[in-house]
Amino acid sequence: MQKIKLIWDFRGSSDVQKATHYIKHLEEFFEEKNLELLEFGVETINDFHQLAFAVIKKEDVENVKHALKPHRAFLLKS
Repeated sequence: MQKIKLIWDFRGSSDVQKATHYIKHLEEFFEEKNLELLEFGVETINDFHQLAFAVIKKEDVENVKHALKPHRAFLLKS
């Protein structure tokens, strides 16, 4: 199974809260659409750059990218 990591960037001093809050919306979306969310979380790059991420199956990318508009995505190596 190929996995894709979708990333949403949040920049600014208070954006760790925005990134954390966005994760809740990701969970709700995947539950509502009955899609499998393999992994998700928040990563801090530095004080002014945080990101929210979701790891999904490659076959679900089309269902997710148009609705959630990730900033970046890449294929994870198995």
